[in-house]
Amino acid sequence: MATFDDRKNAFEKKFAHDADMQFRVEARANKLLGLWAAELMGKTGEEAEAYAKEVIKSDFEEPGDEDVIRKVAGDLGDKTTTDEIRSKRAACLDVAKAQLADESGSR
Repeated sequence: MATFDDRKNAFEKKFAHDADMQFRVEARANKLLGLWAAELMGKTGEEAEAYAKEVIKSDFEEPGDEDVIRKVAGDLGDKTTTDEIRSKRAACLDVAKAQLADESGSR
């Protein structure tokens, strides 16, 4: 029975770790997207960081990334298209995964 409990605990730890990493990747990607959008709006420094935080917070409105896309699209107006925002977010996800992997490996 101990072996089963050990396997169960290991699986639960892996699941929790994977969920935590996915959350971090999503938050980092949203931050990167927010910084990109802030640049398009002419925001820099603290103003850009504050906007990126707004984008991160917008992800808590509903499951998925539509809430983030909707916020950024609304804020950017005609400066870009929804398709371009989606494409940029996909690229930000790749960058975020790489950054977190690098950070995890350097610890």
